[in-house]
Amino acid sequence: MILLRHGQSEFNLLFTQTRKDPGIIDPKLTPLGQTQAEEAAEALAHEGIRRIIVSPYTRALQTALPVARRLNLPLTVTPTVRERYAFTCDVGRPVTELRFDFPHVVLDHIDEVWWPPVEEPAEQVIDRAQLFRAEMAALQDWSHTLVVSHWGFILAFTGKSVMNGQMLRVDPTEAPPAEITWKH
Repeated sequence: MILLRHGQSEFNLLFTQTRKDPGIIDPKLTPLGQTQAEEAAEALAHEGIRRIIVSPYTRALQTALPVARRLNLPLTVTPTVRERYAFTCDVGRPVTELRFDFPHVVLDHIDEVWWPPVEEPAEQVIDRAQLFRAEMAALQDWSHTLVVSHWGFILAFTGKSVMNGQMLRVDPTEAPPAEITWKH
């Protein structure tokens, strides 16, 4: 299985410069983020991907779409692989708004408001990652899956901090990380 952190978002760009929350709800990709998404599509072209699972945040959907187009695959959108709700960028947009921007993406199975109402404790993100690990390990073809996700979820799943556009190969049948350090 391959985990891909979304490309650089407007939030990432400003937060990296100031280390302060710039107050952007569900940010879009920057031009660099769009380039990172296209580069991921190229890099994944011959990886045997048969399933793309993606978070409902705009930045993740924008990262996954070039891969989906390149591989001629649909996106499977699930809030399970969303970011840890801790910053303004982690406030999502209602499904009715997402449908407007992503008319060809199936969102019927997602609640209108799919992100949590309050900051999500680290333990909850770890539990969510472990649930997803078990779900993926139960699939015979997990090795042909791409998951487009976020820093916090990938950290909870692997114990590793990844940069925008970075990919990690993981085996969901292996034990989860023993310890996780929540630092960027």
